[in-house]
Amino acid sequence: MAVVASAEAGLYAIRKGATIVQLRAPDLNARELEREANTLVPAASVPVVVSSRCDVAVATGAAGVNLPERDISVADARTLIGQRLVGRSVHSVEAAVTAEREGADYVVFGPVWPSPSHPDEEPQGTSALATVARAVRIPVLAIGGVTLERAEECAGAGAAGYAAITLFR
Repeated sequence: MAVVASAEAGLYAIRKGATIVQLRAPDLNARELEREANTLVPAASVPVVVSSRCDVAVATGAAGVNLPERDISVADARTLIGQRLVGRSVHSVEAAVTAEREGADYVVFGPVWPSPSHPDEEPQGTSALATVARAVRIPVLAIGGVTLERAEECAGAGAAGYAAITLFR
């Protein structure tokens, strides 16, 4: 999963091999985010999820939404967006289990390694990633400091894949 802030960056990430794109642009207002999603979604050859904004995901025909841990519940998001994808970014086993119980399709766990995009968050390591992957039946994506070299470690820990910002730039 490529985490991008614009349609242009999303299309570039797809060309670099991303198999899903998360449009995460916290500095944009709803109208600006909708404009980016309306550009990206129809042009993308892979699913696009919108970070946190169920309304924008539905309005633009996105594949779904990815919710930060402190966002609305997965169950409430499901009510708003129906059968589209609902993912949850988590930082603990408990949060991953809760997300699965509420109906999440996947969780994004991290940071696994130090991450320049979240410098104040303590990296949790691949053992914590493995614990989360064993605790739930839904796919777990690793995030935080993931490189191509570390992707194999993520898979070895039980992750179904990885999410990254820098890797797809």
